[in-house]
Formats: sequence, structure tokens, C-alpha cells
Amino acid sequence: MSVLVEDVSKSYGSQLALDKISFSVESGSIMGILGPNGAGKSTLLKIISGYLRSTYGSVKINDLQVDPENPEIKKFIGYLPENNPLYTDLYVREYLGLVAGFYKIPNKNGRIDEMIEMTGLGSEVFKKIGALSKGYRQRVGLAQALIHDPALLILDEPTSGLDPAQLVEIRQLIRNISSNKTVLFSTHIMQEVDAVCDRVLILNQGKVVALETPENIKKLTYQKIRKILIEYNEPVPVQLVATIKGVIKAEQLDTNKFFLYSSSEDLRPVLFNHAVTNKLTLLTLHEQESSMEHSFLELVKDERLES
Repeated sequence: MSVLVEDVSKSYGSQLALDKISFSVESGSIMGILGPNGAGKSTLLKIISGYLRSTYGSVKINDLQVDPENPEIKKFIGYLPENNPLYTDLYVREYLGLVAGFYKIPNKNGRIDEMIEMTGLGSEVFKKIGALSKGYRQRVGLAQALIHDPALLILDEPTSGLDPAQLVEIRQLIRNISSNKTVLFSTHIMQEVDAVCDRVLILNQGKVVALETPENIKKLTYQKIRKILIEYNEPVPVQLVATIKGVIKAEQLDTNKFFLYSSSEDLRPVLFNHAVTNKLTLLTLHEQESSMEHSFLELVKDERLES
């Protein structure tokens, strides 16, 4: 199920939370939405889900206009909000039965069994939701979002607060779900985007700052800033390496070890020649690979290294 977002803006009084957001998501793909706190991620997902009305712009799902007053569109959407509101006094099966009743699902018990198996809740069905761990509560939230078999799944911070083992399990579950659904999810975890997503939308202060594949996001910032680890066999003044042609910043790690930041040119030949000229011996000269976390920080920070 395809998603088309066109010039979506959202204002709260004088505060502009989203500013002319436009993008599309192809059917059967996974898009990750990244951004610092207050960037507008949750607001955007609420608008796409039909929970919140935009101030300007439109959202279409398979050419159908999303409208909070049109309940028909909700049949196609599964939504897990960030705070994962659950009835903690209900048992797992009891809660899923309640949600299935809202959607008037035929063969309700059979569908509940499918969701319990899909989300790995079999060992927890006889517990009240309030007694579950954070990881299993997230599984219950995913089960309720999927129980009506939506074509579009929207997940707001689905792995927030999970321990490493739970995170891996939920990540794998999202991968499995995406085999026949379009998935939109927001996260603060860079590794999630790198491991799971086909494309990444990065928001900052309500605006789109990047929309690319994870690999291209890394290349985008890599072309702007390169980071090189350099180590000598003796102490070297930081001023000596900071003034090397092409170095825009030198970060001293030890008396003989530095991170050097440069523009897109390859500094390694320059650094080697500089060492020879100054009768220094290089022990390490290694260009760091760009990571998703580094790329994210480069794209959303206000002051760049060049300044």
C-alpha cells in the first residue's frame, strides 16, 4: 500500500511543528523516520494515521484521502503510538479479543491465535498485561496494531526502552511483518534504521533535511566531512597537525594521537608527506567509515565542523 504525503504542515498556535513535508513510500517497503526530540516525528505519524488533522497539505493512502472523520481509512492502517496505551488489568487474550471486536473481525478467536503466534506471546497469554515486561507489552501493542491485517503499519518508537535482547527480537519481528506490508516507524536508534529500513526520512525542526537510503545518507555526510585517526610514535603538538593543509579541525586524543577532520579530499598522501617532512614516524593512519549515527548528527546539528 503506497503512501503519498504532500506539503503537510502542522501549527499549534504560533508554533510550526511541521513545515511543508512531502515524500512517498512505495508499497511493501520500510521507511524509518529519524529526528531529535521535538523534530515532529510523532506529529507526522499521527497525521498519516488519521489521528490528527494537518493544518495544510494532504496524505493519501492508495489514492484515498486520509481524514480523521473518515473511519473507512482506518481499516487499512495499523498504529502503535509511542506510549503504547494498553488496558493493564486485562489478560493478553482478553485484550486482543476486545480490539478484534472493534474491527468486527470474523473468526475472532482464530485471528487472535494467529497474532499470538506471530508476535511470540504464547508463553504470556495467561498473564495480565500489567505483569508483562516492556518487551512483551510492545509485542501486545504490535498484535493489536496487526489484528485487522492492515496494509500499512505505523510504529512510533517501537523499540524505545527495550534491552538489547528485546530490541533484537522486536527488530526481527518488524522485518517479518514487512514481508507483505508497508511499514513506517520512528526511532532514536541509528542501528535500527541501518539494519531494517529501505529508506530514511530525517526531520529537524519540522523540516525534511534528508530523504535517502541508509547507505546514501552515510555517503551524503561522508562527502562533506571525513574523519581520520592518526598516531605518531612520539608526542606531537596539536598545532602542528591542525595547520596541515586540508585539515579543518584536529581533536587531540593523546600526546601522539589525533582525530583529524577534513573536507572531501583524501588527506592520507598529504599526512604521509607531512610526517616525512617533519621527520615523524606514523604508527596509524586510518580513515574512519561513516556511521548512521555520525551522519544523523551531522545532518541535524546547527553548527557544522566547517564553521
